[in-house]
Amino acid sequence: MLHQHLQLTQVCYVYNAVQLPFKLNPHNMGSWDKFTSSSCYSHSNNASSKARLTAKEQLDPLALIKDEVSEVTDRLRSMVVAEQQVPELTSAAGYFFSAGAEGKRTCPTVLLLMASAISMKISDGLENRSRARHMRVAEITEMIHISSLIHDDVLDDADTRRGMDSLNFTVGKKLAVLAGDFLLFRAFSAAVSLDNTEVVSLLATAVNNLVTGELMQMSITPAQRCSMDYYLQKTYYKTAALISNSCKAIAVITGQTAEIQALAYQYGRHLGIAYQLIDDILDFTGTTASLGKASLSDIHQGIVTAPILFAMEEFPELCEIVEQGFDDPSNVEIALKYLSKSQGIEKTRLLAAEHAKLAADAIDGLPESEDQVILNSRQALKDLTQKFMRRTK
Repeated sequence: MLHQHLQLTQVCYVYNAVQLPFKLNPHNMGSWDKFTSSSCYSHSNNASSKARLTAKEQLDPLALIKDEVSEVTDRLRSMVVAEQQVPELTSAAGYFFSAGAEGKRTCPTVLLLMASAISMKISDGLENRSRARHMRVAEITEMIHISSLIHDDVLDDADTRRGMDSLNFTVGKKLAVLAGDFLLFRAFSAAVSLDNTEVVSLLATAVNNLVTGELMQMSITPAQRCSMDYYLQKTYYKTAALISNSCKAIAVITGQTAEIQALAYQYGRHLGIAYQLIDDILDFTGTTASLGKASLSDIHQGIVTAPILFAMEEFPELCEIVEQGFDDPSNVEIALKYLSKSQGIEKTRLLAAEHAKLAADAIDGLPESEDQVILNSRQALKDLTQKFMRRTK
């Protein structure tokens, strides 16, 4: 009975999280041609090579589009440093695009796989142009993502990111804020050049959600700090909104139906929430060396995440400690003791698994196809949900 109750609880939390973001109007969402004939954007030439990938490579989501992700990385680097009127600013903005600091490039990976998973049969010339636009959406999304990380580090006064000094620690808060703003400017300049108002609106909605999520975290009340629904809504805004709206933008650019656009959106949303739930676990179980940032950083900043919220369900007396906040180090110690004797970590992992499954279900809901490239890409997107579940950093 306890196991059945736990499963029911997890599903309720999954669907509560699903409903909250949909207060947005799905119809109120959001000409770049210079590089469409470039060989680096030739999707048709890549298609046959993708179909010939070995079985081992097909199991690795990154192998399918690694060359294109590298192209995106190189273009991002050149785009950011192209503006040299204020060298200090462009140098700061390019901090996380330099070789060795690129991170996992999760956003471009997901978006390029999604583009392949829902691709439509068109003539080679149009296909190249379509793929170029997909890559441009990936570039825009990554710039917005990096901008949000820079601004988050300033707000959190973080001194590390990706195992290196944070930008604000390196150049100071003022220049770091301006660098984040500059990346947003570059992102939306590129978005406008796509000449698609729906895509621009989707990306603008994502940025609005990022800001809303940050404000929810900053202005949280004691009662909201104890609410799982509030936490999941904030998680959607801060972590899942960008990738979900960008996945939908890929479908819009491709010219897909509203149903396929919705499935692409669902995949990104559930993948993003699952990713953050695992991140919440790693904040308690990981090490500073493996995470590239300080462990236990959330609770020391007074941020309550899913493991503590689940622990509160087992030990209601913990709610009083959570409502008091964690400015007092002894409250942190008490919360960690309750967490250690609870099933908070296990329940969070189960909830992440539910969202990972819903992401995979969205891919299974796509129309049938016999195209091997499409099938490989869809399997890679599903494999990616499990890769995120297994990650340790």
